[in-house]
Amino acid sequence: MADRATAADTLVALTRDVADAIVDCELTHRARAAIDVAVARAQHAAYEARLRAAGCQVVRAAPAPHLPDSVFIEDTAVVLNEVAVVTRPGAASRRAEISAVEAALAPFRVVERIEPPGTLDGGDVLVVGQQVFVGWSSRTNDDGIEQLRALVTPHGYTVQPVPVHGCLHLKSAVTALSDETLLINRAWTHVESFRRFDLLDVHPFEPFAANALRVGGQVIAAAEFPRTIERMARRGIAPLTVPASELAKAEGGVTCCSLVFRQ
Repeated sequence: MADRATAADTLVALTRDVADAIVDCELTHRARAAIDVAVARAQHAAYEARLRAAGCQVVRAAPAPHLPDSVFIEDTAVVLNEVAVVTRPGAASRRAEISAVEAALAPFRVVERIEPPGTLDGGDVLVVGQQVFVGWSSRTNDDGIEQLRALVTPHGYTVQPVPVHGCLHLKSAVTALSDETLLINRAWTHVESFRRFDLLDVHPFEPFAANALRVGGQVIAAAEFPRTIERMARRGIAPLTVPASELAKAEGGVTCCSLVFRQ
């Protein structure tokens, strides 16, 4: 999302239901573990409740029970104040997800698309003010990054590619807590790209904790990372917490399950 929303803005959070087929999700960096679909849906409902508590109107895209990763709607689009860019996910199995997301975004934004041979996952795109950081990952290639640059530069954004290693997406390694402060796992990305920011390191026992969701002036974080949450508290940040253990088994985090944008 574009991170310039204020308390006076109306925020929309676009979400999608947990698919029956989530047990067959794509996995890159995690070993496959049994996913309790009922628990995953309960945790997703709690997540949507947190989005509402943070001031969002929750809008659901059409469900896709046969598409295992469709709950991870973040990967299918990048939504800025001026334009929505529907991505071309790096995993071919996920490309059927984009048509319903494009239809859900059309009432809110002019919609552009990433075209072949470009690949881009929204989880690799971190927007902080007018700066767009894009992860070079197994899911996002050079052509996808250059297409995104061409689409957003006319709206005043700058695009900076950032190496990603050891994790799925850039936002597995770093997310914004504010325009000035980033939450980061330094082992998984190129720290020099973010030197102008105040960097808050995740606790070393919680490497996946860098994925937090900024919603207006609030932050949503996974409850499974209490040590990192305590580090946030010492910085004056009191996140809204939500259980996310089942979706984590599918390599999902709290940013993955929504597209949050100004209406």
